Amino acid sequence: MSRIVLAEDSVLLRDGLKGLLERFGHQVVAEAGTAGELTAAVAEHRPDIVVTDVRMPPGFSDEGLRAALELRERQPELPILVLSQYVQRAYAEELLDSSDGTSVGYLLKERIGHVEEFVDAVRRVAEGATVVDPEVVRQLLRHRRAPLSRLTPREQEVLALMAEGRSNAAVGAALHVSEGTVSKHFGSILTKLDLSLTDATNRRVLAVLAYLRG
Repeated sequence: MSRIVLAEDSVLLRDGLKGLLERFGHQVVAEAGTAGELTAAVAEHRPDIVVTDVRMPPGFSDEGLRAALELRERQPELPILVLSQYVQRAYAEELLDSSDGTSVGYLLKERIGHVEEFVDAVRRVAEGATVVDPEVVRQLLRHRRAPLSRLTPREQEVLALMAEGRSNAAVGAALHVSEGTVSKHFGSILTKLDLSLTDATNRRVLAVLAYLRG
């Protein structure tokens, strides 16, 4: 399980998150109530993952996100899961643009209520996945442009589900098709998006990022 630095200015919510994460076997090695405390805690404890709110003191705008982006600049491999009260498309895009787009997550706070989904998102981000809240995906997709117009409606469905962090098997189950069919769709997606044939994980991340940024 992961060693976590948890940043949230609301003491009540922070305590609740800490208890939830520790109930599932994670260790919260440090807590932070401000962006400055978050940066200091990461430097001291070298966690496996950072879970942070977007808005933190003193301005309660995007201090948590800015601290997360600065941490990614210093440690590109540092997994970060950002929690937000509302969908902020620009915030999600900045986070996805950090480093190579892996080991990052952007979830709405309401997702915490779906306990198993939330804890699973923490695990997947810590392991290197890119996890984006379904509602964030929907809002980002409203602004998509070419070359995504090359994709068929079914290919767009496949890629949208992948953007939520789902495996090929989970995508297949959601669309009621086989895992092999999903793989074929993904191969077509890679060709249409002109993505280089790097390793499979990187190709998947590149495809998802192209879709969300498009």
